[in-house]
Parts: sequence; C-alpha cells; structure tokens
Amino acid sequence: VQLQASGGGLVQAGGSLRLSCAASGRTFNNFPMGWFRQAPGKERTWIAAISWNGISVLYADSVKGRFTISRDNAKNTLYLQMDSLKPDDTAAYYCAAQPGGGPYRSGYDYWGQETQVTVSS
Repeated sequence: VQLQASGGGLVQAGGSLRLSCAASGRTFNNFPMGWFRQAPGKERTWIAAISWNGISVLYADSVKGRFTISRDNAKNTLYLQMDSLKPDDTAAYYCAAQPGGGPYRSGYDYWGQETQVTVSS
C-alpha cells in the first residue's frame, strides 16, 4: 500500500489543522492505521491509531482530548484532526499502515512521507 500524507502547515497556538493520508494500492479497508510524529532532535513517536473498520481508536496521552483520528474507507483516506495545538506539537507527522485488526501502537510496515506541522507561540 502507498501512503501520501498532506495538510501540514504553520498555525498559531490554540489553532487547528487537519491532516490527511491518502492510500492506494492494496485494499485500504484491510489495514489498521496510525499517526506518528518526530520533533527535531527526537525519536519518532506514536500518537494515534485506528482499527481497520474505524470502530476502535487509541491515543497517546500527549494528544488525548485534542486530536481525533478517523478514516473514510470509501475514499481510502485517513485523517487526523488536531485542535488546541501547542508549540510542543511542532513536528514532522507520518501516517502508517499495518495488515491486521488493530488498532496498534507499533509494528507498522507501510509509511507515508512526512507532512510538517509548525505551531507558533
């Protein structure tokens, strides 16, 4: 499966952005998916995951209550709605997919390219 993330940009603290991840190739509906981010000088970390059917979701504590992961299987697209953004959310964001049921916090095989999010104070 090929993944392409988009929607990043520059936003002020307290603002919102919605990231998208368009999937192509193998059947999107079969893949649980996740979002990760990597801040400058830090390791890439998992932040959100969703099951193949969108029923189950998981969030890292750092984004719980502010970010919402969702998917539209008819459009082969994964989303991450980010609200109440903070400067600490500044990072390169990645989407990922993994065959199975999910949701998963790790073990992803397929990765999209980064989309940069910058939150100014």
